[in-house]
Amino acid sequence: MHAVLIATYELGRQPFGLASPAAWLRRAGVEVTCVDLSRDSFRDDLAKADLVAFHLPMHTATRLAIPVIKRIRALNRDVELCCYGLYAPLNATWLRSLGVSHILGGEFEADLVEIAVHGATMAGESERIAGKLPRLEFITPERDGLPGLERYATLQCGSTRKVVGYTESSRGCKHRCRHCPIVPIYNGRFRIVQPEKVLADIRAQVMNGAEHITFGDPDFFNGVRHAMRIVHDLAREFPDLTYDVTIKVEHLLRYAVELERLHDTGCMFITSAVESFDNRILTRLAKGHSRRDIERAVVLCREAGVVLIPTFVAFTPWTTLGAYGELLNEIRRLDLIDHVAPIQLAIRLLVPAGSHLLELGEVRRIVQPFDPVRLIHPWEHADPKVDALAVAIGRIVGRRLTASRREVFAEVRDLAEASGVRSLIPTPVWSKQRVEVPFLNEPWYC
Repeated sequence: MHAVLIATYELGRQPFGLASPAAWLRRAGVEVTCVDLSRDSFRDDLAKADLVAFHLPMHTATRLAIPVIKRIRALNRDVELCCYGLYAPLNATWLRSLGVSHILGGEFEADLVEIAVHGATMAGESERIAGKLPRLEFITPERDGLPGLERYATLQCGSTRKVVGYTESSRGCKHRCRHCPIVPIYNGRFRIVQPEKVLADIRAQVMNGAEHITFGDPDFFNGVRHAMRIVHDLAREFPDLTYDVTIKVEHLLRYAVELERLHDTGCMFITSAVESFDNRILTRLAKGHSRRDIERAVVLCREAGVVLIPTFVAFTPWTTLGAYGELLNEIRRLDLIDHVAPIQLAIRLLVPAGSHLLELGEVRRIVQPFDPVRLIHPWEHADPKVDALAVAIGRIVGRRLTASRREVFAEVRDLAEASGVRSLIPTPVWSKQRVEVPFLNEPWYC
């Protein structure tokens, strides 16, 4: 039995979504080839495999996979095709129309083994599998055959550059933010990865050159005791290793006592899905925090010595020109310009199939039928000026990929003002940064 696992895009990281199932499949005696199309070219001979499975953890990865799925089906009409990950069940109807037999959502490793071992006999079971969320006894991922860590995004902090590894200590999320693709699959549940397996995965990556680890947990503090145990053990074994995590604003406040401990164990920055400073928008997205909470989280992280990296959904159906101006003003007022990746100033709300945003009548009234090319329900803003501003800012960000964040922010601010956004705080007179802001040097997209 020969299985090919394909990743098309995983945020500039070596694909954990291939390394983990590869270990499970090899343990079951399956020959496995891992292909990361973000780094290597597609080869026609891959279509000769018995099973080709695509990891679809996000929207961009899914769109990039579609032409490859079509190509493989054209090369080999008999190949078993599988799609797994968050965006597979969301796009199940469309994927099946392309000839995909098996659709897996969360906790996919054991079911992927079953499909590989039993092949076509599992076809009738794949819908059942898609709805399952088993509790797995994880095994250490195997990264043999993947491009080396040095070929992926690196951590930049001033003149320092570090090779970055990636792992997960938990999956899913306790929370139900309406726009999040995790929610339709996990629905408020999360799963812990056994600490010894997490540490073994990190240990192997350090041996392969990793100097910094990104924890890809949707919220590192969903299981705060579990998380802190791992980073304390990590710091004891690798005192020079640094890391970054993602934590919700409300958890930054609830577990503020742990922030200094994160700093002391090597945490360089915390990513947090702030999304907006507008309380109306935050309520509609069911984020569980307010504008005041965001400001408090910024202060707490600064006091603990950990850099906070906010992410945003800058353009939503409820974003007005005034609200966009407030976004820019608050970033400026909270001294976060260097902390915000320029792409965050241009992100537009996606409404994929199965999104919990469709629970809102006001969203159902404005979205169009599902577009199988873009894999979303398209929507237009009630104010054409807002959509025009989003397009214009997207162009700035797209052509200024190597410019400094300060330069891009100033250009976006000037464009917003020219587009009718009022009461903007003047562009600051730049002074020396108080602290170097670390970042991964590959722009990411959802």
